[in-house]
Amino acid sequence: MSSSSSPPSASRLGLLSPSRTLLACGVAAPLLALATTLGAMAAYPGFNPARQYLSELGGASASQPLIFNAGVFVAGVMAAAAGCGFGLAIVTLTRARLAGALTALVFVLAGWGLTQAAIYHWPDRRHLAINLALGIQLAPLLLLWGLWPRRDLARLKAFLALVFVAMAVLTVLTKHLVAPHLVNDDNVGWWERGYAIILVGWVGVAAFALQRSLRFQATATKTA
Repeated sequence: MSSSSSPPSASRLGLLSPSRTLLACGVAAPLLALATTLGAMAAYPGFNPARQYLSELGGASASQPLIFNAGVFVAGVMAAAAGCGFGLAIVTLTRARLAGALTALVFVLAGWGLTQAAIYHWPDRRHLAINLALGIQLAPLLLLWGLWPRRDLARLKAFLALVFVAMAVLTVLTKHLVAPHLVNDDNVGWWERGYAIILVGWVGVAAFALQRSLRFQATATKTA
């Protein structure tokens, strides 16, 4: 490869480092969320994981609400950063700028919702800004759209499709659109936790996979 690279290639190579750095936030955020939740539950004597919502870990009834609220705030900031990483990764790998921008947007909105929910604790109505985090449900479809031309990412694309279907099914069930008695006051907490694990966990897997793809592309570009 000659030293005079074309402008598009140079631009794409320049995006690699910040993309991978921002995607690291996506890998770390689910781990932080899990550790924060477990720590907040351990610090809440008598917390009933089957009947109580996660938001109650940061509410007035919690003995150490700062544990949960601080974790949610930091996770929100990391989600926004990860979204920018996803967006840049899409542009780097396929030049799909619109898909990249929309992917980043849903993550930034989700991050903003999480930070607001951490500031305004349950049952403050402003805590409902956390519903913006549900916008991440659209992110797998946006990533699929943006990464569709890449044949080498077939497993990641299949994973994203499965994640979207799983979240759609859980949304239908938890909103009581079908089988209205399946999710009830005695088990709603478990359903919420399962939903949260998928909603947050897939981000870490996708971020890690895209980090690897970007790293391989950077190596191939340097050795070509």
